[in-house]
Amino acid sequence: MIRMEEIWKQFTGREASSLVQFIKYAICGAGAVTVHIIVFFMLSWLIIPALNDEDILVKLFHLSSTPISDAIRARNAMINNALAFIFSNLTAYLLNIFWVFESGRRYPPVDFFLNKLGLIQRAMLRACAHRTVEVALFYAVSGIAIAIGTVLMGLMINQWHFTTTVAFGAECVVAALINFALRKFMIFKG
Repeated sequence: MIRMEEIWKQFTGREASSLVQFIKYAICGAGAVTVHIIVFFMLSWLIIPALNDEDILVKLFHLSSTPISDAIRARNAMINNALAFIFSNLTAYLLNIFWVFESGRRYPPVDFFLNKLGLIQRAMLRACAHRTVEVALFYAVSGIAIAIGTVLMGLMINQWHFTTTVAFGAECVVAALINFALRKFMIFKG
């Protein structure tokens, strides 16, 4: 039987079982999703209109909305989603490297390139190059997930006339499922 001290140690340290690691990932994901939601809806309400009077948040918080067509609303929601992605993905990356995954997977093509340039011995440059690749891959993986979800969101709004909030929720679920698997197995160590 696992004791509470052992579980707490897994939550506060780097070494964790897959289940605890997934729970930590989910907590970090919730933080990143919170950032995404706040940025998305603030943009959709205040800067690039993407809400309509039928949207649950408009009704719930008695917000004003700009009358626009579903096509414009879909386009604006997709733009807002892309902008929110930049902030939420940075939040996700920082939380993941500080609490969930161990940074430092080696990328052999980077070492090959540095070796060809005669720079492989420079430890700081090598670490910086590997970190840059890690961040680029993190954004690329997330970009794939967000692109698939954003297209789904656009279709749900423009073709099937869902509210922005429902379409946004579907986008978040799709992105979360894709992200965990790809981040765990392609970007970070373990």
